[in-house]
Amino acid sequence: MLLDCGATSLTALKRCDLDPGEVSAVVVSHLHGDHFGGPPFLVLDGQFAGRSEPLTVIGPPGTAARLHAPMECLFPGSSTARRRFAVQVRELAPGATVHAAGVQAAAWAADHPSGAPALCLRLAVAGKVIGYTGDTAWTGSLIQVAAEADLLIAEAYYRDKPVPYHLRLADLQAHRAELASRRIILTHLSADMLAAQGQHGYQVASDGLSLRI
Repeated sequence: MLLDCGATSLTALKRCDLDPGEVSAVVVSHLHGDHFGGPPFLVLDGQFAGRSEPLTVIGPPGTAARLHAPMECLFPGSSTARRRFAVQVRELAPGATVHAAGVQAAAWAADHPSGAPALCLRLAVAGKVIGYTGDTAWTGSLIQVAAEADLLIAEAYYRDKPVPYHLRLADLQAHRAELASRRIILTHLSADMLAAQGQHGYQVASDGLSLRI
């Protein structure tokens, strides 16, 4: 499973010696390119690599159309090309839950304009629960996303600089007592936050990082 799939995700998978053909589901929080630019390349890689297992893309309303559009823009005809594997899109509205490819995904509305509803996600997979803030300003829904989760993956864009529609480290610290996950890891970091590693007490995500939860 991939949780978000930005434009460089295929390259990153291969650099980490991970087989893109083993990805059965991509769960997308919102439709900005740094979170959703990768599925067209994942589909094409599977086509040329002889993939046969289906690929499911779970995302907010509008995902199907937004997947079709860049494929036709970048590689005309690719969205309707015959393949050995199916590409299934399951659209997930805030307040809803879907089951697909071994994943149960529940969604809450995020505060992050992206041309389609943005989601905060809570995923149940292989007996574990993972919460994901996606990109969002602070919203009380994050308390439900984090509740008793084995892992919360949380945006921390800046330390304390206010940026509209994004979480700061200061927001997480202000609401830390309400985020009842067993573990928190930070992602979507600006240069400001990358320079502050080791100064705030939170673990930070990095390419190739392996966690046991």
